[in-house]
Amino acid sequence: MKTPYQILGIATDSTDAEIKHAYLQKVKENPPDHNQEQFQLIHNAYTSIKDIKSRTSYDLFNIPTADFDQFINQALNSEQTVQLTPKHFSKLLFASVDESTIPHIFTNSEK
Repeated sequence: MKTPYQILGIATDSTDAEIKHAYLQKVKENPPDHNQEQFQLIHNAYTSIKDIKSRTSYDLFNIPTADFDQFINQALNSEQTVQLTPKHFSKLLFASVDESTIPHIFTNSEK
């Protein structure tokens, strides 16, 4: 199965602008009225990695998510543990930096 990066034909370190550009190019090549299935595949790939939060949840957990904050809350309240490398932890921290998420993470880590 192809990754969203492969579907859009971009590198894993592409910027938001590069991802959007690749998406628009793919949509021009595969408009929904010509091949709905291919268009849906391209659209799903784009929504999986369109911004830093979506990319982080996909890159770290291979889970596309529309609501990163909900995903983080579910992960924090889960019984499962996830081993993160320092690189992945930094990426997750960078994606979730705001005034509400960070204190929540550290409060829940003491459970």
